[in-house]
Formats: sequence, C-alpha cells, structure tokens
Amino acid sequence: MIRIVLEGMHFHGHHGVFAEEARLGAAFVIDLELEVSPPLGDDLTSAVDYARVYELVREIVTGERFRLIEALAGRLGSVLLEREPLVRSLVVRVHKPHAPLPGVVDDVMVELRLARDDVIADRREGGAQPPGS
Repeated sequence: MIRIVLEGMHFHGHHGVFAEEARLGAAFVIDLELEVSPPLGDDLTSAVDYARVYELVREIVTGERFRLIEALAGRLGSVLLEREPLVRSLVVRVHKPHAPLPGVVDDVMVELRLARDDVIADRREGGAQPPGS
C-alpha cells in the first residue's frame, strides 16, 4: 500500500448550526490520508490524481452545506471512496479553526477513518450509509 497525504487544504465554506455561519461562512481546513493500491505503471491514468482529489474536496466544501463538520467529513469520505477506485481506506480531518465557542480554542477538528471494505459490507447488510449516499 502507498499512503498519499494532502494536508492543509484551505477553503471558505458555509457549515455550522448557526444562521450566521450559513450566511457569512468561515475558514475550513481539510487533511486527507489515502491508502492506495500501487499504480500499475508510471502513468497518471493508473494512479490517484492529486489535482482531481483536490477539486472534488473543493467542490464539496465550498458548494454544499452541512450543519455538522462530522457530516462534512462523512460526505468527503464516501464520495472519495466512490470516485477513486484505487483508494482502499482513508482518513479525513475537517478543521474549523474559528468555531464559535465560549472560550479560546486553537482548533476544532473531527477525524473520520473509513475503509472501502467497511462501506461495502455495511451497504450489503442494509446498515447506515455514509452521508450523501
């Protein structure tokens, strides 16, 4: 397995439970760790394209709305596994560095670990599907 890391992708999104967050938006930082099968050759068509992954993340973070960053992480994870067949498992971290809390906090972050086999098994058993499925 190969581990690909895209760390510190910064976006402006409109996620949160408060009306002001939906209206004004805020900064979000996304980290991804992708465990992938080795490419079959030295060609981008047989590998995970980092630019394609970045664009997918950008589209979801800036184009969709979630009340919970946990739901945003779930959507990112499920869509990445759906669209990137070489990804076997992944870790998604969604940081909300300016979360509206009643005190000083450097960062608020959720982390999702998701494996392709777990998602497939859960769907076969009729269990809960990742958000956005």
